[in-house]
Amino acid sequence: MSPDRQDHLRGAPMEYLYYPGCSLESAGKPYDESLRAVFRTLGLGLKELDDWNCCGATMYMSVDETVSLAISARNLALAQKDGNRELVAPCSACYTVLLKTNRFLRESPQLKKKVDRILGEAGLQYDLNVTIRHPLDVLVNDIGIEAAALAAKRSLEGVTFAPYYGCQIVRPERGFDDREFPSSMDRLFERLGAKSAYFPLKTRCCGGMLMTTFPRVCLQLVKDLLECAAENDAHCIVTTCPLCQVNVEVYQKRVNNAFGTSYEIPVLFFTQLLGLALGCSEKELGLQRNLIALKVPLSPLLA
Repeated sequence: MSPDRQDHLRGAPMEYLYYPGCSLESAGKPYDESLRAVFRTLGLGLKELDDWNCCGATMYMSVDETVSLAISARNLALAQKDGNRELVAPCSACYTVLLKTNRFLRESPQLKKKVDRILGEAGLQYDLNVTIRHPLDVLVNDIGIEAAALAAKRSLEGVTFAPYYGCQIVRPERGFDDREFPSSMDRLFERLGAKSAYFPLKTRCCGGMLMTTFPRVCLQLVKDLLECAAENDAHCIVTTCPLCQVNVEVYQKRVNNAFGTSYEIPVLFFTQLLGLALGCSEKELGLQRNLIALKVPLSPLLA
């Protein structure tokens, strides 16, 4: 590692505790692969949380609040037991649920007492001292945009991207970016040479699981996103959320059939685009798993 990069990385932990969540072991596998590749290229470690379990996703909190909090808190207790006070969670739903668990347990001693009793049955305890981090936050604010630029092997010049954050990682709590108009991805990729498309829908919901219950509603939401990206000449949509990535990429054909459109816009995880700039290979970034192939000006970055 060059002295310049060492200066920029000074103060950042050399290893982060990592909670992949269920999505990154299935449909979101390219997110997992590209995240690991980016951290590895930057000289940083990701230590997977041992024996982690499903966070319960955002829906389970409406089914049984106490059990859902206990399920989520088990992961936080395991992180505490590991001795790490920061836990990286890339999935937007996991990130949101773990944050909510911390907040709910902190604000409600009664809930905390119930969850403590459940955790105690498994020989665990949680003292509310683990911080949940999103990898975009880590890469922009710990590692730093300048360090990423110094490590870049390829310029993203000529690439116009639509920065799609989705509706969860900046809400409901005020976190590492603005709730209505986040800019972390914009700033990161603009520094690497890309152009951020005008994309006012950057925090609009993709419909989430409505695709399985009210598909017409969800298809309209996905169409709106694709239309905005296409009208503003984006070569790709870049997202931080595995469910957003699935809805916007996988269902483009259904959108085209339903609305008579002809969209074919690549939808990348932000770590995939960052990995291309850092010189990672297509296989390292899981790009061969994406359904819509990269086109010029993105495709030359694979060379």
